[in-house]
Amino acid sequence: MLDMELIRKDRDAVAAALAKRLDAAEVDRVLEEIQQLDRERRRLISEIDGERQRRKAEARAYAQAKRAGVEPQVTSDDGRKQVAELEAELDEVQARLRTTMSELPNLPAEDVVPGGKEANRVVKTFGAPPAIEKVRDHVELSRMLGLVDHERGVKLGGSGFWMYTGVGARLEWALINWLIERNIEAGYEFLLPPHLLLDSAGFAAGQFPKFYDDVYHLDKQSAPRGQFLLPTAETAILGAYQDEILDTTKLPLKVFAYTPCYRREAAGSHSDERGTVRGHQFNKVEIFQFTLPEQADAALEQMVNHAESLVEGLGLHYQRSLLAAGDSSASMRKTLDIEVWMPSTGKYKEVSSVSWGGDYQARRAAIRYREPGGKQTRFVHTLNGSALATSRLLPAILEQFQQPDGSVLVPEVLRPRLATDRLTPH
Repeated sequence: MLDMELIRKDRDAVAAALAKRLDAAEVDRVLEEIQQLDRERRRLISEIDGERQRRKAEARAYAQAKRAGVEPQVTSDDGRKQVAELEAELDEVQARLRTTMSELPNLPAEDVVPGGKEANRVVKTFGAPPAIEKVRDHVELSRMLGLVDHERGVKLGGSGFWMYTGVGARLEWALINWLIERNIEAGYEFLLPPHLLLDSAGFAAGQFPKFYDDVYHLDKQSAPRGQFLLPTAETAILGAYQDEILDTTKLPLKVFAYTPCYRREAAGSHSDERGTVRGHQFNKVEIFQFTLPEQADAALEQMVNHAESLVEGLGLHYQRSLLAAGDSSASMRKTLDIEVWMPSTGKYKEVSSVSWGGDYQARRAAIRYREPGGKQTRFVHTLNGSALATSRLLPAILEQFQQPDGSVLVPEVLRPRLATDRLTPH
């Protein structure tokens, strides 16, 4: 949620920032609607306060007249709205204002450029693409090595699902455990949240109302309060701290969670989205920080460096990209993607998005802090990042470490967990 005070004070700056993401004419229309609703809200509040003061004054005058034995003068209410009627109007205006405000995306940071994927900028590269004479893709390799059963996955869940088998299941679990250990070493507290969340968590994260249809919802009869399967642990972590005032001495608060993620993805038939690259259920380890505003820049750099250290620890070639405004999550001010090289397609695929949300999510979730000795509360800043998404790590490992005989070298850090340095065809 954007700051209403900022819109009042510097509408032009807000409009210019939003125009990086949205049509400028639409931005002006929505901001004008918001300011009209805000003026109406303040007018009604003033009228309600005035009416309450008038009634109090009349009540005092009536009581004084009675005590003095004088016949009280009663003012007619003809043509004057009752407080309850004004309050009902105020509730309606505030609901409309909240809905309109909630549909606006976050303001992109100054160094984030307008545009979509075409405007993303590579800012770092690690290593070089491996030289492979005859490239096999990860789907072929996973079948040769008996790691993933795509056919039975579809039989169980339909298109966009798969099932890890044998050493493939062990490799997936080894990756998850290694990532968990590395995140703990980096000072993050481990959480295992519920996978079913209330709709309030989706609103807090900025996914609802705009992206309401992108997740799997329970029917209203089963979940009268509204529940959905989490699309990312970010939603659960943020929702867990809704309506809290965090201890300033404990900020930045660093937590992480492992969960499966459930999404209504357009499961791909394109060559670069086959296999486990895109689907409706996948595993991910997510890191998250709640910070003071002045801590956010350092936290973003720290989180990006940590996520990259995980990819480097696996020995994978990757690049870092600064996303343009139109390719970033609507809730985020700035996003940096870490993308691994996929030899079979000659393209990079994102395994981590590390993002800074400013106070946008905190406003929606009412997550605040209070300065020591102070009374006023302020909103924290939130940052999140994948550390990492394993459904794309496994394809990158298979493709980057494949050998001419069809075997695949196991990353050194995972060899003790699998008790082998090489996966060989059955």
